[in-house]
Amino acid sequence: MTFVETLEPKAVWAHFDRILTIPRGSKDEGQIRKYVIDQAEKNGLSYDEDATGNIIVRVPGTKGHEKAPALILQGHLDMVNEKNSDVQHDFDKDPIQPERDGDYLTAKGTTLGSDNGIGVATMLAVMEADGVVHGPLELVFTVDEETGLTGAAGLKGDMLEARQLINMDSEEEGALYVGCAGGGDSTLTLDLATEAPPSGATAIRLRLAGLKGGHSGVDIHLQRGNAVKLMARMLHAGALKTPFRLAAFEGGNKHNAIPREAVAVVVVPGPVSGDLTDRIKAEFEAVKVEYGKPDPGMQLDIDSTDVPNTVWNTDTTWTVLRLIEGLPHGVLAMSNDVPDLVETSNNVAVVQAKDGKLVITTSSRSSIDAALEAVRREIRAVGQLAGADVEEHDAYPGWKPNLDSHLLQVVKELHTQMFGEPEIKAIHAGLEAGIIGEKVPGMDMISFGPQIEFPHSPDERVGIESVGRFYQLVKATLEKLA
Repeated sequence: MTFVETLEPKAVWAHFDRILTIPRGSKDEGQIRKYVIDQAEKNGLSYDEDATGNIIVRVPGTKGHEKAPALILQGHLDMVNEKNSDVQHDFDKDPIQPERDGDYLTAKGTTLGSDNGIGVATMLAVMEADGVVHGPLELVFTVDEETGLTGAAGLKGDMLEARQLINMDSEEEGALYVGCAGGGDSTLTLDLATEAPPSGATAIRLRLAGLKGGHSGVDIHLQRGNAVKLMARMLHAGALKTPFRLAAFEGGNKHNAIPREAVAVVVVPGPVSGDLTDRIKAEFEAVKVEYGKPDPGMQLDIDSTDVPNTVWNTDTTWTVLRLIEGLPHGVLAMSNDVPDLVETSNNVAVVQAKDGKLVITTSSRSSIDAALEAVRREIRAVGQLAGADVEEHDAYPGWKPNLDSHLLQVVKELHTQMFGEPEIKAIHAGLEAGIIGEKVPGMDMISFGPQIEFPHSPDERVGIESVGRFYQLVKATLEKLA
């Protein structure tokens, strides 16, 4: 245990402190699932598990409120495992190391997992709380949200009795979310034609690092640099005057995280010329000026390295650079209906060479189904022009706002009384409410949470006092609905 369990409200923070010690990367939720089941059994509660791994814990209404309409509290068990490259941390066994930074809780060089660990801890606190008044509850703990909302996709609608739902996975205090974007990933696979390096060749290794990255949905509007795209841009600038062959190019880790680092190995005939490195450095300096405000910490290292046994031939080298540069990234359209809402975006998320192929993963989002499909067609077109095979993975639905929602009116009124009038918003990220609402027509839904900033990056942090206010609002909502 750490200092985290001493924070207020202890009912929430004690569970989060325990969660910090439990490995729970996407698709590796076995131990956190056991923790939830242990807590349910400890409190004498019934629960169901489905084939996907989701858990539904059923909590009877408190005395006098047993017949109130049932309510779902829903959150996901998995987290995004991201760390800085200079940090030694094994997410499969090492506990997250929390640190306090003023009013915030963060972690030492890794993601904190407050997304969605705080929501899960709050649900566990409600599960065992004596002084919380509520009607019948269904606590829905889903798995594998971060890699494509597959837990929610596998949830059977007939397992749920309630027809009102609070999603605990939004990250802006003072905002009530009533809609979200839909999304879908695409994978581009390009065959790499290789050859022996030129006689007398030399090689350099380039590493672009220090970018902030962040969540490819909620942070995409911050205009941060994409290390993969920027690396291709700098290499292209160098290749215009000095021919070379690539031997490696990789960057990014997760489909829903903006790449913070990228690495490339360049092989040239004879000694590496100053002209090549000067052009790359000049382009880097131009990039630093462009991204100076959102990404002031970026750095480029260029070092000599051993010449590999094989290199990508000239045609493949140019195809890779043009393909990566040609793929769309960032905000592609803003909403004409909701002020300041990103409507459509794409993240060039991961590039990796493996088994003679280059694999590129992109993640597209939009509040409009037709716009989402148009972006994916654009990605397909660029990929096919480059000779890549393109696979489009199943898209998940968005959540259309319902401003006449009864649940919205209840929470809005309580929020106004307790903390002031909230903003009513939609989010440019996928929320499981969109999928669950499609499975259960007529489900009345809302999402709110504490202040969580820079999720999916090692800069992730959660406002400590905002967690207390979040828990107060949850408890007040439960009592009002009961």
